[in-house]
This record gives sequence, structure tokens and C-alpha cells, in this order.
Amino acid sequence: MNHEPSTMNKKINQIKNRMMNHLTSRRNFIKAGSIAGVSALSITEIITTAFAEAKVGKISIGQNNTVLFQGDSITDAGRNKENMNPNNPSALGSGYAMIAGSELLFKYPEKNLKVYNKGISGNKVYQLAERWDADCLDLKPDVLSILIGVNDYWHKHDGKYNGTIEVYRKDYQALLERTKKALPNVKLIIAEPFAVPEVKAVDKTWYPEFPEYQKAARDMANQFDAAFIPYQSVFDKAVKSAPGSYWTPDGVHPTLAGAQLMAQAWMEVVKG
Repeated sequence: MNHEPSTMNKKINQIKNRMMNHLTSRRNFIKAGSIAGVSALSITEIITTAFAEAKVGKISIGQNNTVLFQGDSITDAGRNKENMNPNNPSALGSGYAMIAGSELLFKYPEKNLKVYNKGISGNKVYQLAERWDADCLDLKPDVLSILIGVNDYWHKHDGKYNGTIEVYRKDYQALLERTKKALPNVKLIIAEPFAVPEVKAVDKTWYPEFPEYQKAARDMANQFDAAFIPYQSVFDKAVKSAPGSYWTPDGVHPTLAGAQLMAQAWMEVVKG
């Protein structure tokens, strides 16, 4: 009989411990869910923070505007080059240009917009220039978005091209001067070439040279009064929420999530 209170106390303590463990587990679960919620929200904040730091201006989308995306494989994204029609999913590819273009058409149905994608995989600035009449000037875009530069460095880095930062800067400036001469009222968007370090192709040998190309693109935006998309800052912040390989499989080309991130950043520089 003397042992019964002790046995009873043990059982009560066991029940209390189980209850405490359950409460602790529940608190941890709720805490983890709250952290995940904050992380999910921070993805949108990535873009606003990056743009606030870069002090980026915006351009307006007008009635009956033609919007043209130009660049390399990141813009191309497997588009059907035989389809010449605007606002066509096949012609817009499967990347950020298609996502941003879709968002534009959805957001401004009353504006009767025409959206084209003329990016071509592997292009450098001089190759844009070679096809600029047919793939840009003849379309008479009201809004022209250009993302170019990673191949100007990457192909040089890999020994497939002998261009330099000086060539990139000179070619880019000449292309924009030619564009403004032919289309003096065109609204320019210049996107920053970007790379995600420590993901496959992008290693320490890219630095410090590659940032010189990014600076040149920023300088072009300032010189030609263009809206600027700070893609490097956007991706730098994005890797704090998910690994670099989540946003790009090779350090340069975006995954589906990366393309969505790029499209959201692109939309940040336009207004109705």
C-alpha cells in the first residue's frame, strides 16, 4: 500500500510529460509553418527590395503599343521562330518573355497590345546588330526590352569568342544609338545580364570580370534613359530563399521558377 502513491505519481507525471511533448510539438509545428509563410512572402519582397536598392524608374504601356523582347537563349526559351504572329504562345517561347507577355495581355486587355519575342539562342550584341532591321526596327516597337551580355562574356571565357568588355560596350552603344535614331520615341528596357555563382558553369573564374559587363549594361540604361532591371540583385536575394540550382540549372538559364522570378521583375518596370 505504501507504494501506491508513488506509482500513481509516476503515472500522473507520465501523462503530464506526454501532454507537454504534444504541446511542444504543436508549437514547433506552428512556428515552422509561420517561418515557411514568411519565407513564401519574402519571394515577392525580393523584387521590391532589389528595385528599391537600384532606384529603378518605370516606363508606361500605351494604347496599341507593340512590345518586343530581344536577347539570347534566356529570352528565346525555345520559341517557334517560324511563327511570326504576336501574342502567340508558340512564338513567345516558354521563358520569362512568355510569362511577362501573358501578364501584360491579361492586365491590360483594353490596350490592344502586340507582344513579340525575337530572342535567339547564343546571340551576342554584334549578332543582334546583324539582324536588327528585320527583328526589331521593321516591327517598330513602342517598348523594346533587351537582355544581352552573358554570351559576350561566357563565350569569351570558354575561348569561343575573342570579344572584350570594350567590344561589348562599344557594340551595345552603337546598337542603341541606331535604335534611337530609327525609333526616337521608343521606350527602352535594359535588363542586367546575370549569373548565379557556384551553379555548374558559373565558378570563381567568372569574377571579377563578368561584373564589368553588368556595369556596362547599367551605364547603357543611364545613357539612353532606359528602365533598368537589376536581375543580378534579384537572383542574389532569391538564393537566400532557395538554393541557386532551384532558380537555374546551370547558373545562367532559368528554371521555371527562375523564369517566373524574371517575369515578375520585368513587370516591376512597367505601368499602365
